[in-house]
Amino acid sequence: MAHRVHDHQRSLPVAQATVLSLPPSTQANELRQSWTMLDSLLCGAFAGAVAKTVIAPLDRTKIIFQVSSNRFSAKEALRLLYCSYVKDGVLSLWRGNSATMVRVIPYAAIQFCSHEQYKRLLGGYYGFQGKSLPPLPRLLAGSLAGTTAAMLTYPLDLVRARMAVTARETYSNIMHVFARISQDEGVRTLYRGFTPTILGVIPYAGITFFTYETLKKLHMERTKRPQPYPYERLAFGACAGMLGQSASYPLDVVRRRMQAAGVTGSSYNTILGTMREIVTHEGVVRGLYKGLSMNWVKGPIAVGVSFTTFDLTHSLLHKLHQTGHYTH
Repeated sequence: MAHRVHDHQRSLPVAQATVLSLPPSTQANELRQSWTMLDSLLCGAFAGAVAKTVIAPLDRTKIIFQVSSNRFSAKEALRLLYCSYVKDGVLSLWRGNSATMVRVIPYAAIQFCSHEQYKRLLGGYYGFQGKSLPPLPRLLAGSLAGTTAAMLTYPLDLVRARMAVTARETYSNIMHVFARISQDEGVRTLYRGFTPTILGVIPYAGITFFTYETLKKLHMERTKRPQPYPYERLAFGACAGMLGQSASYPLDVVRRRMQAAGVTGSSYNTILGTMREIVTHEGVVRGLYKGLSMNWVKGPIAVGVSFTTFDLTHSLLHKLHQTGHYTH
C-alpha cells in the first residue's frame, strides 16, 4: 500500500508538468494572433492615412463634381483647383481632409485587419490554411472586408463628403457637422446613401483585393521571388484600384448625391430615383461616370500607395517581432 502511494506521489509532478506545459503554448498562440491583429490594424490605419493625404486635393475636386450637375472635364477640374488655391490658399485643397482622416484611419484599419482574418478563416474552411486562397474565396475575403469596414464607419464618410462640398463657414469642424445634421435633418440622415455604399463596396473591395492578391501570386510563381519590389507593389495596386473603381463607380456617384442632398437642395432619396434623375438630366456617361477619368488618376495612386504601405510596414513589424525589438 505504501509502495503504491509512493509511486502515485512520484508520478504526480510528471502529470502536473504535463498539464502546466499546455497553457503557455496556448497563451503564446493567442498572443501571436493578437499581435497579428494589432499589427494589421496599425499598418492599415497608417496605409490609409498616407494614401488619402497624397490624393486629397483630387479627391475633393472629384466629390464637388459628383454632387453637382456641372459637366466634368480635366480643364474644369484644374480650374477648380486653381480657384480654390487663389481664393483660400493651398490648405483649402485639403479641406475636409481632417474628416477624411477621422474616417479613413478606422476604415482602413478595419478593412486590412478584417481582410487578414477573413483570409485565415476562409483558408481554414476550404483547407488552404497558410496558402494562397483559390479565386472565389479570395474575392469573397475582399468583399467581406470592405463591407465590414463600410458598415462600421459610414457616418464618418457622410461627414467627410459634406465638408468637402461646403464652404468653411457652413461647418466649422467635424462635431459641428454631426450636430447640424442631427438637429436640422435628423439622425437617420447620417446613414443616407448607406445602401448604394454597401452595394458599391462589395464589387469594389472584392475586385481590388482579388486583383492585388492574384497579381502577387502570379508574380511569385513566375519570378520565384517570395516578395515583389515596392515599385511592383505600386503597379499591382494601381491595376487593382483601376479595375475596382471602374466596376463600382456609378454607385459611388449615387451615394455622393444622396449624401450631399441636404446642402445641394436636391431630393435624392432612393438609389433608382437618384440614378433616373442623373441619367435624365445629364446622361449615362456624363452623369453616372462623371469624374471617372480623374478617378483613373487618383484611384490607382491611392490604392497602390495604400497596399504598398501596408505590406511594407507589416513586413517591418514582423521582422521587429522576430528580432525582439518590438513588442506590444
